[in-house]
Amino acid sequence: MFPFKNNIILVRNHTRNLYLQLCDQIIGFIKSGKLPPSTKLPGSRKLADDLNIHRKTVIAAYEELASQGWIETIPARGTFVMASLPVIKPKNFDLSVTKSKTKNKSNFSYTTRPHLVRRPTNVAQHSIKIDDGIPDHRLAPIEEIAKVYRNITKKTHYQELLTYGSIYGNLDLRKTLATFLNQTRGLRVTIDNILITRGSQMGIYLVSQLLLSSKNKFIVVGNTNYMTADNTFEEAGGKIIYIPVDKEGLDTYALKKLCETRKIDVVYVTSHHHHPTTVTLSAKRRMHLLQLAQQYHFAIIEDDYDYDFHYSNAPILPLASNDEDGNVIYIGGFTKLIAPSMRIGYLVAPTDFVEEAARLRRIIDRQGDTILEQTLSQMITTGDIQRHCSKVLKIYKSRRDLFCKLLEEKLNFYFDFEIPKGGMAVWVKLHTSYNWDDVSEKATAIGLNLSTNWRRYDNDNSGHNGIRMGFASLNEQEIHQAIDKLVKVFELIEP
Repeated sequence: MFPFKNNIILVRNHTRNLYLQLCDQIIGFIKSGKLPPSTKLPGSRKLADDLNIHRKTVIAAYEELASQGWIETIPARGTFVMASLPVIKPKNFDLSVTKSKTKNKSNFSYTTRPHLVRRPTNVAQHSIKIDDGIPDHRLAPIEEIAKVYRNITKKTHYQELLTYGSIYGNLDLRKTLATFLNQTRGLRVTIDNILITRGSQMGIYLVSQLLLSSKNKFIVVGNTNYMTADNTFEEAGGKIIYIPVDKEGLDTYALKKLCETRKIDVVYVTSHHHHPTTVTLSAKRRMHLLQLAQQYHFAIIEDDYDYDFHYSNAPILPLASNDEDGNVIYIGGFTKLIAPSMRIGYLVAPTDFVEEAARLRRIIDRQGDTILEQTLSQMITTGDIQRHCSKVLKIYKSRRDLFCKLLEEKLNFYFDFEIPKGGMAVWVKLHTSYNWDDVSEKATAIGLNLSTNWRRYDNDNSGHNGIRMGFASLNEQEIHQAIDKLVKVFELIEP
């Protein structure tokens, strides 16, 4: 007979009742094959004595197991595991093995995506991290967000936000965004042109699925390009064609030659600050790109991921502000402005496209965080977001200036770079006499995490040796520490 006394462990001060603990463990023995169908269970008095518990506890457990269909009581014979249950190959009785075993391998087939795997970096504790350009979450207006959020949840008027809402996003936020984008980006849109998303990445995903899922769809991007966007386009089935990027941004003349020889369906552009090189698409090329879109009938995905951060002068208005023919799909969000966890973005496009994107969004994410969206709407209306933007813009400009100054003073022998006019990162090219593998290895050893994987910027294996170095997430003390560590890295590399 199965050794219940040695295999069942009951915890008396546990939050789960004893009889339910007994149920759980007997069910586990049945599922694992240790108690096959038709196995006779010990009587309630015998099991109670073995486990040193009250007989009523065993009776309650047996009644619960019977109600769930695991066991049955046969008059004059006793209690048995249900005979109709499937036979399972018995497993080892050793509880220590059962408890320590984890489900590392699935027993079914599924599609893998090796190109999405990123190698983990062994980072020393208390290390300094140079990312590829993300905001400093420590500057997020937490108190203001919490105050508005709390006030919304207290008002009965907003209880309707707790139920299902529009798949297009919070209505008040869409109204607020229409006004906000028209005033700050020069757009001419209504709420019917706006779909709220969970960050810019969801917008890129939705657009990619709608534009590229048919066979033999070609999308043109800059070389190099934002790798996550490339992965998204490939995941949707698109075929990527790379064209050069120079000091004026995406080479629209190379695009024109391409359009003359094959059908181009989509062009992806980060017009304000090209990712990763940070260059701004010139006014001449902006107009040329719109003309080509109108002539060759391709869609433009304009990913305006950091419009708010321009340090030299006023930012150039997006392509979408001059789109008269309905070719531009404009994507933006508040992640860079507030914090990475503030997953609210927007997709702006012709009404028919927005409707189709909303239908697709319904099946992957029914709706966003309606209360957070309402909070953001009110913070835009009251000017809280605009004031926060002005505040962090000054801070990030100061950090950019310090970061670039130290790079120039202490590391100019190893790097080439230009001071970016905006954004949160510097495009840095390592001199070809050095390589990033050596730099990264030495940096990790002394507590500097160069999280940027330089290989993902080298789409065509040209060996340009460039990466993005983010400065926005580091305060002044951390910037000094990071640069000092980089100096030590090259001291270790030098013969």
